[in-house]
This record gives sequence, structure tokens and C-alpha cells, in this order.
Amino acid sequence: MGLIRAVLPDAQRRTLAELTDDLDLSAGDSRSKRSAFWTMLTLSAVIASAGVLTDSTATVIGAMIIAPLSTPIMGIALGIAKAEAGASWRSGRYVLGGAALVVLIGIIFALVIPGSFDLLGNSQIAGRTSPGLGDLVAAVATGFAGAIALARRDVAAVLPGVAIAISLVPPLAVVGVCLGQGAPGLALGALVLFLSNIIALVLAGTLVYAALGAREPGRPTGGSRRRAYLTITILLVVVGIPLVANTVGNFLVTLYSARAQTAAQQWLTQTSGGHVQSVDFQANELHINVQVPDDLPDTGSLMSTLNSELPSGVDVVVNSSVGASVAAGRTG
Repeated sequence: MGLIRAVLPDAQRRTLAELTDDLDLSAGDSRSKRSAFWTMLTLSAVIASAGVLTDSTATVIGAMIIAPLSTPIMGIALGIAKAEAGASWRSGRYVLGGAALVVLIGIIFALVIPGSFDLLGNSQIAGRTSPGLGDLVAAVATGFAGAIALARRDVAAVLPGVAIAISLVPPLAVVGVCLGQGAPGLALGALVLFLSNIIALVLAGTLVYAALGAREPGRPTGGSRRRAYLTITILLVVVGIPLVANTVGNFLVTLYSARAQTAAQQWLTQTSGGHVQSVDFQANELHINVQVPDDLPDTGSLMSTLNSELPSGVDVVVNSSVGASVAAGRTG
């Protein structure tokens, strides 16, 4: 209790009525709330899609700040904390409808760009299609920050920062752009990022609002709330599994790329003026891009080193600055 009072002091706690009015789009002046929600979400989706396609970080940040999608997501958390399934379902419908709208706008934007558009060459897309465990940890921490800011009267100023940190609309815009460009694998990666952010927000929000005592007087909450906690935790684990796997995969790619670059640089010592420009994994192929004044040296010694540095089954391709491309072989 001491920790709860330190985080949510009695003098700064907002009332249940205030939280419900802010987070339940069906409470109070629901017509005005819905109008504001859909208007700002549509504009946010347009801004996010434009920012993603132009690779503009500032534009994407602007979309994050005005995006209202976190409101119904926190509404789900409040409904769970109150053991009020109806409120959670109502908020959930806004989340689903809002997500579908953002994805649709992203698809429309994708239709106006050429099919040869390099998706992974765009940092706004590449950074959201390969989420890792760090993204989940950040989302949970951001969820707690957002829930506490909403539950206290004196820290509302941090909410724009929370909106930037959690990033809800940009991943959905990336889902739409990737689907519109015929890249469902990349779209799935961005969708996993969005789902992990939602689950983290709901989990953090539910814990904070439950600690706040956000329940109607006399309403039984124990069993239903425990079931809700269990469901959210299971979803968090389910989403966390691919994020952990992706984190491990990214680590291994970085490790093997560094080993390959060292091996390639040693291989080029026999060529005056030769050096490695970059090393890139493309699916199961390792592309080593080098700059040499003349022809490439024999790749036998390179493959001999890579066989002991890389896992089996990796196809190695060496690309030189003079236009030559050599299939050096397969590790194993």
C-alpha cells in the first residue's frame, strides 16, 4: 500500500467518474467524443502514412501526438479494473474499428507509389517490421507511465511524451503500406508490434486502475478480474514469443555479419587497395560488397574461413565495385 500511495497519492488521485468520462467514449457527451475520435484518428492516419512514405520522422511524431487510439485502449483497461465487461467491449470495438481505418488509409497511400518502392530502404518501415523484446519492455513501461499520468491530476503534461513513446498509429500505417505493396510478411511484423503495444497498455492500465480502486461500489470483482489478468498475461506471453525469437535472430545476424566482415577484410589483404564496403544478409544469402581496383581474388580462402565462422547452408555472394558478382559458394 505504501508504494501505491507513493505513486498515486490521495491528494492527486482522479475520481472514477473523471476517468470514466475521459476514457469511455460512450459516456457523457458520446456524440462529441465519437466525432472527435474519428476525426483526429483519420487525420493522424493520413499524417502517419505520408510520414512513413516520405521517411519523415518529424511527420510521424506529429501523427503520434494527435492520435487518439490510446483512449479506448485505456478504456478497455478501466473496464477490466471495474469488472465491467460491457465497457471493455465497447472500447474494444473502437480499437478494432480504428485500427481497420488506419490500415485502410495506409493501403490507399500504397496504391499511389510505384511497385518498385524499396520498403526496407525506408527507415520508418524497416524500424517497425522487425520488433524485438526491447519494444515490448518499452511498451510496458510506457503503459504504466500513461496509466499513472491519467490517474493523477498533476502529471498530465507527460501524456504527449507517452503518445510518442507508445507509437500506435504508425505501425498500423506500415501494415497498410506493406499490404498495399504486396509484402504480407513485413505487414505481419508491424502488426505484431502494434498488438504488443496494445496488450502492454491494457496490462499496465489494468494494474494501475485496479490499485486505484477503480470499481463500482458493491460490484464483485475478484474472480472476473483474475480471469482478465490471466488472459492478458497469456496474450502478453504469446506476443512476446515472436518478439524474443526476433531479438535472438537480430542478434545472430549482427554477430554473423561482423564475423563475415572480418573474414572478408582478411581475405582482401592479398589485394592492394581492397576493402569491405558492407555485409548484408538477404534471406539465406550473405552479400559481401567490396571495393577492389581489379578483379576479385580467388574466393576459396574466404569460404574456408566462413565455413568455420557461419552456420551451414548460407549462400555467399561477393559483389565488387567494378560490377562483378561472384557466387562464392555455400557454407557447410
